[in-house]
Amino acid sequence: MNINNSNGYLAISQQTLKRLPGYYHYLKGLRHNSIEHISAPVIARALKLNEVQVRKDLAAVSVSGGRPKTGFQVADLIQSIEVYLGYNNLNEAILVGVGQLGKALLSYQGFETYGMRILAGFDRRPELVNKKINGKRIFGIDKLGPICQRLNARIGIITVPHDSAQEVCNQMVVNGILAIWNFAPVHLQVDEKIVVQNENMAVSLAVLSKRLAEKMKACAPA
Repeated sequence: MNINNSNGYLAISQQTLKRLPGYYHYLKGLRHNSIEHISAPVIARALKLNEVQVRKDLAAVSVSGGRPKTGFQVADLIQSIEVYLGYNNLNEAILVGVGQLGKALLSYQGFETYGMRILAGFDRRPELVNKKINGKRIFGIDKLGPICQRLNARIGIITVPHDSAQEVCNQMVVNGILAIWNFAPVHLQVDEKIVVQNENMAVSLAVLSKRLAEKMKACAPA
């Protein structure tokens, strides 16, 4: 059952939350093409989703709501999704582990669109210290505490090997990090007040491989 949260929106499921960025991307494309109104059935067909589900998803986050004949106003719906997902408020983050994945994340310039700015990176390797990646300075791991507190960052990104992830997590939490985006293949032990989002690429690859096998089997000649 949906209930109102502290912002006045309806609380939504994790499945709806995962669909919202997809709506956002689609709607941004419409705005670039000067389309002002869109209906739930049109969105559902474009994104290959259930029409009823789309209507419920958008009604949960839309301030103005859709109208029977004209549908949703694209600009208003984009703004509603931005506010709901926090895209309109930049959250500042730090990253620990400047390997290939860490460098890629530091180099990606699109995070600010989604409400996050990476301020700095940290690594144990001396040869990386004081270098810059995409304008972000790399510090030694020993500087994590004072710099994290000075920057007042609230998001920590972990891209270290699995055997170092819990130690890094503990350091982040002690120094004020409240949300952790974890790319290490390990389950982190944290207090319930800390938000953790795990990105397990092994699991994603397993799902992809399984779906590919099923698709190939279905398409195989009898």
